[in-house]
Amino acid sequence: MFWKQLWESHKGRLLGVASAIFLCPIYLFFGFWNMLFCALLLFVGYTVGKNKDLDQGPLVPWKELREWLATRWRPFK
Repeated sequence: MFWKQLWESHKGRLLGVASAIFLCPIYLFFGFWNMLFCALLLFVGYTVGKNKDLDQGPLVPWKELREWLATRWRPFK
């Protein structure tokens, strides 16, 4: 019962952390700096999953960024 509630409320976070834990052993065998990269993967997976759980949208607002660049930088004025 607890696991089902946890899965329903934190699905994105769990998937993000699980994917990082799956990829981490590959990087851990190659040294310290790769372990730091593994920690970065874990942080990114958790953050993306958290945003998915809270329906906050993407980390980078690509649509607004594209529109801003289109109005700011127009090579053929």
